[in-house]
Amino acid sequence: MSWIRRGDRGGIRSTMVRRRLFSAVTVLIGVVTVAFAVVHLIPGDPVQTMLGAGGAFVDPAQEAALRHELRLDGPLHEQYFAFLASAAQGDFGTSFQTGEPVTQMIAEAAPASLSLAGAALLLGALIGTGIAVLSRLTNSRLLASALAVLPVLAMSLPAYWVAALLLQFFSFRLGLVPALGGTGIRGLVLPALTMSLPTAGVVAQVLASGLRAAERESYVLMARAKGATRSRVVLRHMLRNTALPVITLTGTTVGSLLGAAVVTETIFGRPGLGRLIISALNAHDYPVIQGVAAVLGATMILISLLVDVLFTYLDPRVISTAVWR
Repeated sequence: MSWIRRGDRGGIRSTMVRRRLFSAVTVLIGVVTVAFAVVHLIPGDPVQTMLGAGGAFVDPAQEAALRHELRLDGPLHEQYFAFLASAAQGDFGTSFQTGEPVTQMIAEAAPASLSLAGAALLLGALIGTGIAVLSRLTNSRLLASALAVLPVLAMSLPAYWVAALLLQFFSFRLGLVPALGGTGIRGLVLPALTMSLPTAGVVAQVLASGLRAAERESYVLMARAKGATRSRVVLRHMLRNTALPVITLTGTTVGSLLGAAVVTETIFGRPGLGRLIISALNAHDYPVIQGVAAVLGATMILISLLVDVLFTYLDPRVISTAVWR
């Protein structure tokens, strides 16, 4: 990287950020479009749902008036462009069920889901790092073999099965944490642990692979030649130099965690975006479904963009690669 001047690096980095930003906007429009299409493909009619009895024996005039009030009487392409224009301004309309602004409903539900996803990400990173580091420090072949299997097992276990197992043991038998609808730290433990296992498995696999490769690097051999202990070499040298791929995983991991939060919140009866979108799906509440999907998609894309930008600062080789493209 010495042949690229510092000022040039800034220009290259700015160009990369602009490209990433353009791609992010394009992907976000695609996400919003898919969300709009999916809600209109879901069997059922929100107007008939609101009128009850599946629309049977309903006054056609009353149905037409309600459909006009909800702005569902126009052509589909007009509804799409109207939704796109409103979404670009952060306005997702009002809920068919409650009449509340969808933006306000999402703002009230999002903190619970974000705290759950954040706790699961932190817990998964800690567990995964612990497994990877311990696998390189142990001298026991049996323990090393068990630690090699754990990441695969953590990623393959169904979330609902893990949740049921944790509830049975920690809530029903030991009574340490609430089973359903818990709030605060005690109510966050089991849902976060359930969601953290796949993340822990991915982090452990990537980090362990990086640590194995780092053992052959010259700086590791030099540190050992100077008499550094195995734990010091792993923790002070190898771990720091193999952490970059784990940071790259953050973008995709956060996206999957936000998606998993919808399912996990439903299992544990927690408030959040999961409960909001399940209720909206049952009532065919188009604005809420579209709003939640757009916000989740925007959050995933934004985090991925931030990780890409951060990676250009942490790993200068990304800039040198961009120069040759």
